[in-house]
Amino acid sequence: MNTTRTAARRTRLHRRVRFIVGFTITYNVIEAVVAITAGTQASSAALIGFGLDSVIEVASAAAVAWQFSRKDPERWEKATVRAIAIAFFALAAYVTVDALLSLTGQADVDHSPLGIGIAVASLVVMPALAWFEVRTGRELGSRSVQADAKQLVLCTYLSGTVLLGLLANSLFGWMWADSVAALVVAVLAVREGVEAWRGDVESPFEVLEDLVEDD
Repeated sequence: MNTTRTAARRTRLHRRVRFIVGFTITYNVIEAVVAITAGTQASSAALIGFGLDSVIEVASAAAVAWQFSRKDPERWEKATVRAIAIAFFALAAYVTVDALLSLTGQADVDHSPLGIGIAVASLVVMPALAWFEVRTGRELGSRSVQADAKQLVLCTYLSGTVLLGLLANSLFGWMWADSVAALVVAVLAVREGVEAWRGDVESPFEVLEDLVEDD
């Protein structure tokens, strides 16, 4: 009975993972199109980097979706986590080069209401989705699901950083703030990539989860 119940629970969790990655892919395709379009129009390295992070999140979610379409998902755990780590490094490399070129070129960064809007939307959507995926990954004992959730957490950080850069430029004319925000994005991506490569995928919500469990 217990074995049957456990197997049934794992089946439900596998379906939940597929739902999460399906929603993540859909949302991030939209986010990528909006952010890259807005970033190109405004000459914003931070916004373009934010959009590219969305593309990488799609790739990360697709890797997890592929893993959980296999008969034995656990067998592909390490390869999936490594693929997610490489995605972090690729994002960091591009954003760093783009931000440095923007700083040295001193290109004007225009006000971007569309960019501000997508950053605010992501600040609402991403934390909730990441929390849901972290809890699912922990119950499954899946490092790849938890690593994918950290992509969503990084997106939350990026959303806040990009939003601050865009607002600083719009309100105070600090064009350099955009490139600084982009470099912060790159640093965060490298950190998360290193942790994923090492298999260190502890929940970024661990303190909050401990409080909930205590209650």
